[in-house]
Amino acid sequence: MKPSISVVILTYNERLHIRRCIARVRPIATEVFVVDCHSADGTQAIARELGATVVEHDWPGLYAVQFNWALDNLPLSGDWVLRLDADEYLTEPLVAEIRAKLGNLPPDVTGVTFKRRHIFLGKWVRHGVYPVWLLRLFRRGKGHCEARKMDEHIRLSEGRVAAFDNDFVDHNLNDLLWWSQKHLGYAKREADDLAEGAFAADALAGQAAAKRRLKARYARLPRFWRAFAYFCYRYFLRLGFLDGVPGFLWAFLQAFWYRTLVDALLYERERRRSL
Repeated sequence: MKPSISVVILTYNERLHIRRCIARVRPIATEVFVVDCHSADGTQAIARELGATVVEHDWPGLYAVQFNWALDNLPLSGDWVLRLDADEYLTEPLVAEIRAKLGNLPPDVTGVTFKRRHIFLGKWVRHGVYPVWLLRLFRRGKGHCEARKMDEHIRLSEGRVAAFDNDFVDHNLNDLLWWSQKHLGYAKREADDLAEGAFAADALAGQAAAKRRLKARYARLPRFWRAFAYFCYRYFLRLGFLDGVPGFLWAFLQAFWYRTLVDALLYERERRRSL
């Protein structure tokens, strides 16, 4: 019997993305739930038009809290739960792989990781960080989102993880000004996590656990210098320069500018405490 899949998407003003997201997942979705935070751009109408169930819920302040609320309160009926952001979508090869493999997984496999592909300024950034493996599909009742302010992952309560071969895509269609403003908020939350030492890697799968351990090591490096070193690692050692101007901007903005801003916020916080 073909396993059923419940898809959960969190939204706020995602008119640019929601149609693409739902349309690409429809071939394998038994049901699609959109948990919306009172969008004012017609996101809800588009989601309903495509057959999704839209549930309005006030934003609690963190993605993890909102997603866990969805897991605990929505009438999910699928054997599996798929987590997607509105600006993400599944590739056709991944859809075909899920169809072919999901029903044949042994009972002790409770989570599945996919490779995330970033599209930045219209270009697939193939170097620097790709592939990033993320656990996005899990058996209902076996996973929750860890309570972090940034870089939150799905934690499994039991079982092991299988890795599928194909990609899902992160392709936000907003402009660089929007991207920069969004990362200002990310930087504040990232600084909070660094200050609180939130680096636990237990119950995380594969690359996510390794990434968390690397982040703990990164946190022990000298501030400001570490952002420059991380940029050099991604742009030169991981061959980010092969992706042209989008590759340079992705490495500079995401690795150097953003990480320097996080360190600046930590510096400012400590300076104010010393006054």
